[in-house]
Amino acid sequence: MKVHIDLSGARWRKSTYSGGGGECIEVADGFPGIVPVRDSKDPNGHTLAFPSPAWQAFVTAVHAGEFDAR
Repeated sequence: MKVHIDLSGARWRKSTYSGGGGECIEVADGFPGIVPVRDSKDPNGHTLAFPSPAWQAFVTAVHAGEFDAR
């Protein structure tokens, strides 16, 4: 499903897990019900928008180490 969301006023911030390498994402706060996400290396590229509960579940899983290399 493709939906247009006006992100022209978005204030992007890098993930706190971005350790300074080239594998960074940025998120924008202040969009009720969604979390816009983009690749910091391509700020003019495509943006994904996740439902807030799905994004929170992902962040919780990251904090729990569920995606750590085994």
